[in-house]
Formats: sequence, C-alpha cells, structure tokens
Amino acid sequence: MIVRRRIGRRLGVAMVAVFALVAVFVVRLVDIQVVQAESLTKAAQARQEFQSTVYGARGEIVDTNGVVLASSVDRFDITASPRIAKVDGYGFDRKQKDGSKKTISLEDSVSEIAAITGADPQKMYQAIITDPTSDFTYLVKEVPLAQYQKVKALHIPWVYAQLHPARSYPNGAVAANLIGLMGTDAPQAGVELSENACLAGSNGTQTYHASANGVPIPGSTITTKPAVNGGKVTLTIDSDLQWFAQQTLTQQVQATGAQWGTVTVVRIRDGHIMADADYGSGDLNDITDSKQLRAGSFVAPYEPGSVMKPATVAGLLQSGKITASTPVNVPSRFTDGLPPGFSITDSFYHGDLHLTAAGVIMDSSNIGIAELTKLDTEANRYANLAKFGFGQKTASGFYGEDPGLLKTPAQADSVTSITQQFGQGMTATSAQVAQLYQTLGNDGVRMPLTLVEGCTRSDGTVVDTPSTQGTQVVSASTARTVRDMMQTVYQEGPSSSFLKIPGYNIAAKTGTAQVADPATGKYAKGQYIVSVAGLVPADKPLYAVVFTLAKPQGITSSVAAAPGWKTIMGQVIKAYRVPASTGVPSLPPVTW
Repeated sequence: MIVRRRIGRRLGVAMVAVFALVAVFVVRLVDIQVVQAESLTKAAQARQEFQSTVYGARGEIVDTNGVVLASSVDRFDITASPRIAKVDGYGFDRKQKDGSKKTISLEDSVSEIAAITGADPQKMYQAIITDPTSDFTYLVKEVPLAQYQKVKALHIPWVYAQLHPARSYPNGAVAANLIGLMGTDAPQAGVELSENACLAGSNGTQTYHASANGVPIPGSTITTKPAVNGGKVTLTIDSDLQWFAQQTLTQQVQATGAQWGTVTVVRIRDGHIMADADYGSGDLNDITDSKQLRAGSFVAPYEPGSVMKPATVAGLLQSGKITASTPVNVPSRFTDGLPPGFSITDSFYHGDLHLTAAGVIMDSSNIGIAELTKLDTEANRYANLAKFGFGQKTASGFYGEDPGLLKTPAQADSVTSITQQFGQGMTATSAQVAQLYQTLGNDGVRMPLTLVEGCTRSDGTVVDTPSTQGTQVVSASTARTVRDMMQTVYQEGPSSSFLKIPGYNIAAKTGTAQVADPATGKYAKGQYIVSVAGLVPADKPLYAVVFTLAKPQGITSSVAAAPGWKTIMGQVIKAYRVPASTGVPSLPPVTW
C-alpha cells in the first residue's frame, strides 16, 4: 500500500516537471517568433553567408633544363557589393589628413578606381547600379599587386578584391611560337592550348560570414571545395639555343629580305626538338598581332624542293634498285612519259651529264632524280615518302599542325608523280623535313618527333611522357650510304664553300623550290623557298639542323640560307660539345 502511494507521488512529480519544461519551450518559442522576431531578423541580416572562388594556379611551362617559360602570377579582380553601396547611399565619408571628413560619391569612387587601373568608369558605374540588390559584381579583372594596393588604400567600404592567378612569360619572345598564349579566360594557341589538360588548375570554393557592411567575420571561413593547382609541362626546347636560333633567323631574314623563315634543331637519338624558331615571334607579355604566335614549322606547309631528294634516293637504295655509284645519264631536259609541252629541267643549263646517283645528289639534279624514278613503280615511290612521315602529322601533338600534302598514285598526274620525288607538287612542313633528317641520321630509325617531355602533376606524378618507340624506315646501311652521298654536297658541291665548318664532316643537302602562285597555280618567276639541312657529325650524327627562308630577295638559291644554317650549326656544335671529326670522309664517285 505504502509502495503504491510512493509510485503515484513520483509519477505526479514527473508529470508536473514535464509540463513545466514544455511550458518553458512554448514561452521561448513565442519569445523568439513573436516578441524578438524583428530584432533577430535584423541580426540575421547583419550576419550573412557568402561564397567565394579559390583559384587553382595554372601550372608552369619549363624548358628541358627547368628554365621557366610560362608561369602564374598573382593578379586581383576588383569587385563590389551594389547592395552595400546602396545602403551607404552610394557614398561614404572619408577622413582627411586635417581630421575633417569628405563625402565621396559613387561617381568619385569609380573615377578614382579608373585613374589607378585604366578601367572605364562608366562601365563600373553601370555595373554597380544595374542590380542594387546584388552582393557581387566585377569592376576590373586581373589588376597587378601594385594597382590592387592603391585601390585598397582608397578604403571604399563596398569594394573588395579576389585573388586571380594570371599568366606571365619571364623570357618574353623566347619560344613564343611554341608556347602560345593564355587569354583572359582560356588558352589561345600552342602548348598552352594543346597541354591545357595538364596545365589547368581546378578552382575551389570557400564560404564565410560577413556583417551587414560586408566585413568578413574572423574565423568564419570554411573551405567547401579545395583548389588544385595545375601540372608542370616540360618542353624538349633548350631556351638558350632557342634564343640564339631566333636571333640568327631574324638577322638572316632581314638581311635577305625574305618573307618568312624557320629553323629546327633535332636531337637525333630521340627526336627531341631542341630549338624551333619562327621569324616574327612576339613578346608573349605584349602580343599585338596573332601572327606573332605563328609556329610555321608545324602549321605552314610549303613545297620543300631538293631537300626531299635524299628520301627518294634512300628508297631506291633500300629496294636494291641503285647503289651510290649507279651511272645516270642526265640529258638537258626530261620528257619521258610527260604530256606534250611538259618537261623537267635543272636549275642550271647543261648538256648531257654522266653522273652517278651520288652525283645527282651533289649537283641536286631534278632530271637525274626523274631518270632514277623510272627504276621503281609509282606505288613504291609514294610508299617510301609516306614511311618517312610525309603527308601525315608528326607525333609532336602540336595544336593545329598541318599534315602537308603527299599525293597518292590515284591523286597524282604523270608530272606530279615524278616532281614530288624532288619536293615539288607536294608540300611538307619544316618539322617533317627535320624528321626526315633525324631518320637518316639515326641509321634509318624514325623516332617520334617530340616537343613535350611530359607533365608533372601537382602531386608529383609524371604523365603524358612521349613514346620512345622508333620505326625502322630504311636499314642502317642504307642510311649511312645516303649520308655519304650527302657529304659530297658539303665537301665538293656548288654551295660547299658557304657551308664549311672547319674540323667537322657534315652530311648536308640544299634545296631551292619554286613557289606556286595561289591565284593561278603556276610557279611564280623569281620566287623561291630555299633551305639547307645537315647532320653533324656525318659518320654518327648527333643533331640535325634545318634552316629555311621564303622568297629571299637578290639571292634566290640556297646560298641565301647558308649563313644562318652555318651559324646555328656552329652554335649546336659548341653548346653540346660535339666532338670534331678525326677521319677523312670516304666519298662515293660523282661521275662515270
């Protein structure tokens, strides 16, 4: 009985406690929702949540030695809160040095910012008043640190700044033709564009609370998505040699009055491009014309002329149709199998010549090559040039690369099927010509032409490394025989005196190609594209150098390109300590 009374008493006390607790919550709820509603709403409005972007820095582009060619630098986006500006009546009081206050209007504020940054004050004014309820609008994008600090010193209460990494090119015009350009919002050309997947950072976000006047509350920032920096792209380019090549090319183009020029240096063993210059490259920090970003070696095919002849001869040697000493009767003109009125001639007038295959290379005889082409089928001739990589893009992956034009037997007429064997009626890029000489220098193994060594991600992993798998185009003995034939050009040919570098045996070939008029399709009188290509040293080549000029004035032969080629070849020898040749070259006979 006593136990029951105790349980009932306790139960009653518990029920009273529960009702009392509920009553407290009810009173508190009424207090919050009714009594304090207005004051709490104002407090909430005074503490608002904002979200901002955290930029992931774009990765660097460096040369093969780690020299920075492109990097990210701090820039600042000047922003504003139109809502807060309106709350302040679009004006604020600024304390003066004498202690007085001066009212700064909206017009005054944007004029001050414009004076510092060069931005349009009217556009900034419109950005602020267009949506007075907005908490964000851009005023000026990507201002440098010095300008940001001056804007900050204005102490405009509704003006803020966001860090925004931008692009800087410490070496200016060095490799500008290859690097390309990062625009305001996206890459525009070159490696910046082709390697964007590696270079691009991933932006993050963070949230923070701010008071009614927009001042961030300390300790309220929370990272909701971390930013990830972009990877580093390493090029095969040697920036010192690239600078030298650009300077030498510019001097020779201007000295000859040429329209354009290119120079390419390739390391034989792996196909790495050590330098690739294009005339007219501009400072990437101040590009005024898109032509300053032209990468002619990759995007501008042309009729290469006689620098193609070693490829044709290599194919005939490989198939056993000729040897270096095969006799060739070279008449004054070639008409066999050509339509009436068509003939193939040489750049110099002559009667019948008794040249060997090596002599055809030394004298650069178009007629001699035409006579040799009769020894093989049209299909085989086409297949041989295709194996060297003509008519297709290189493995460089350069954005916008042109494959050139190599006509198939079905596409080529009876004239073109022969002329493209000596570089006319077909087109190639300087990169493809350099690839040809890399192959001949590498004992017939064509390595993937390489511009990018790889991408190093922000976590240290290395990806996108180039292939090291070569393709055997011709045998090592064939390649060596062609190099011996090319040594006759360097040692005894018509241009040999302009090419000689004391102490070195070099396998070289010159080229002088007629230029077709785009309007008529006919070759223009007196206009030529001239080239010199060479391998050093001839017996076991380490580097290939190809130098090309378009439409030089006055001198219309490869002699116009020879000084530039010789200067750059000399620099390659010195920079990479190419050992001097010790033996006397064994030259094949050039006549019979």
